[in-house]
Amino acid sequence: MRSPFRFRRILAALAVSALLLAAWIGVSILTLPSVAYLAKPGVSMVITVKDWERKDHPFVVGPRNPRWTPYGALPPALKKAVVASEDANFYTHEGVDYEAIREAIKTDLRKGKFVRGGSTITQQVAKNLFLTREKTLIRKVKELVLAKRMDDALSKSRILELYLNVVELGPMVYGIGHAANYYFGKHPSALTVRECVFLASMLPGPKVYNPYRKMDRVMKRSDRILRRMVAARMISREEYDAAMAEVPNLAGLARKVEKTLETPPPEEKPPEEAPGGGPVVIESSPAEPLEPGPGEAPALIRPDADGPSPEASPPVR
Repeated sequence: MRSPFRFRRILAALAVSALLLAAWIGVSILTLPSVAYLAKPGVSMVITVKDWERKDHPFVVGPRNPRWTPYGALPPALKKAVVASEDANFYTHEGVDYEAIREAIKTDLRKGKFVRGGSTITQQVAKNLFLTREKTLIRKVKELVLAKRMDDALSKSRILELYLNVVELGPMVYGIGHAANYYFGKHPSALTVRECVFLASMLPGPKVYNPYRKMDRVMKRSDRILRRMVAARMISREEYDAAMAEVPNLAGLARKVEKTLETPPPEEKPPEEAPGGGPVVIESSPAEPLEPGPGEAPALIRPDADGPSPEASPPVR
């Protein structure tokens, strides 16, 4: 008689645990911050990024960052290279690519470890702006929900603009504006096709694809991306041939990287979190205090009336 009773107790405990887990996930989703303000082209926000010693630093995403590169100033080859390498279905999915997730799960199960994430560009933006990098079920659920909301609220061009201005591309090198200057000494709009693909090839992680220590690995991946682009007719055969013949000029890279790693940025206190989640709102003017609304994250920096607008060209869905 004891065995059935014990079995029922185990089932009851499992049912309660499942309900508690569902409730926890539900509450976590309900308390996610709004993404609506991201649609405003002049809005800036402060997030927390890490240097290569895992120290936190505040980082401005938006026109208030002097290295901010608006969508219209991003080279077409760079946009295409990023889509080809990171998210081939970017312009057709709705923030989440379920087929890519299924393939990632198959690969991870076969390898017995996390190898592929299956994250779209939109999911990566959601993670970079709102979430941590921890690999947990609840963080993944939050990422999926935020990505769906972002795809509903933002144009594809806006999502790509945010992505390329927040992505990590080196030791405390965040955003394409900083990366183009750091590696090639030029503005992103002046990048060649090879240079665009070279930077895109580092996107899985600048520590894994580090041109300073693993140049061959970066070049091989950039070659694969170029072949993918010409096969998909993203670039012409002439552009492909010219890019393959070009060797990226990284003069002084070794000295620059060594100097960066020897004298990393000083550790700074990251922005405080607002009650609704994310950093506290930053006031743009003492005369006009900005109070954070419920669920509104990260910190917002409202643009001045005559401030620059990052949407230099019509959005593309």
